[in-house]
Amino acid sequence: MVFVQGGTFTMGCTSEQGSDCDNDEKPAHSVTVGDFYIGKYEVTQAQWRAVMGASATLSAPSGFKNCDNCPVESVSWNDIQEFLKKLNAKTGKTYRLPTEAEWEYAARGGSKSNGYKYSGSNNVGSVAWYTDNSGSKTHPVGQKSPNELGIYDMSGNVWEWCSDWYGSYSSNSQTNPQGAISGSSRVLRGGSWSDGARGCRSANRSGNSPGDRISNLGFRLAVVF
Repeated sequence: MVFVQGGTFTMGCTSEQGSDCDNDEKPAHSVTVGDFYIGKYEVTQAQWRAVMGASATLSAPSGFKNCDNCPVESVSWNDIQEFLKKLNAKTGKTYRLPTEAEWEYAARGGSKSNGYKYSGSNNVGSVAWYTDNSGSKTHPVGQKSPNELGIYDMSGNVWEWCSDWYGSYSSNSQTNPQGAISGSSRVLRGGSWSDGARGCRSANRSGNSPGDRISNLGFRLAVVF
């Protein structure tokens, strides 16, 4: 886990995103987040199996086999809640999914941000497995360059589930926002092996039904100690 010192940042369609912004990234707005820890890497297939054990339906969900150090994928938001229950029971911790605001703050480099378009660079290929270099599959975590905080693969490889319901942004300044009160989709961030560069931007947003299991959807952990 990587410690992320809290701070205030502009979330959404900021200048370095250029003309690539989608409407759901607007308006850009000021957000303050507290201190937290976030996974240095996406949760891997081996880590998933170690926690879930021999669960008949959830022990080995990934579509890309024989790659223990590849990110686990084809796991739904709901599946991840079961993983978190088991992990927290084993460890005595309170691991969770990051909020969308925490995720974007960490992806942008937190207090060490250099204002890059992608997580760690303006050159997507140096930090992300995406459609132009992935060979239509996931890759072992941590092979590309990290971002300013030493976090890997926040652009590309797999989309990462966040805790929030997907909803519209407000122009109001916010502190530790938790997203929409309700909805039909949970937030996904970061783009994936099957997306173009535009989808891998730090500001880019998406959402899927919390029951969806797709081969480009994974996650990383967050926690406050």
